Amino acid sequence: MRFEYVAVLASLAVATIIPIVFLGVQWALGPRRPSRTKNEAFECGNPPSGSAWGRFSVKFYLTAILFIVFDVEVVFLYPWAIEFRSLGMLGFVEMAAFVSILALGLVYVWRKGALEWE
Repeated sequence: MRFEYVAVLASLAVATIIPIVFLGVQWALGPRRPSRTKNEAFECGNPPSGSAWGRFSVKFYLTAILFIVFDVEVVFLYPWAIEFRSLGMLGFVEMAAFVSILALGLVYVWRKGALEWE
């Protein structure tokens, strides 16, 4: 195994073990007094009203999809920022093109009115 991956494997092990330990301690030491109030679904502190099958506007879904698209695209900026010096001018030009395309997409969505709430 390559030495570079030891840190990644160690952080994955810690990220797996800590939640398991916390859940185990909570299960072993936590109080067990179920009640009707504790078993209700909690949503903003208000009791549920109406059907759970209510219709939502397409704007909710469009906003969620746009957020995911732009958020995932911006994630590509992090590795580039780490390797910025070693990529040189070619890396800079490629990332400038990438950010320009992303900005054009944002301008297009904005002009189409997908970000407007009425």
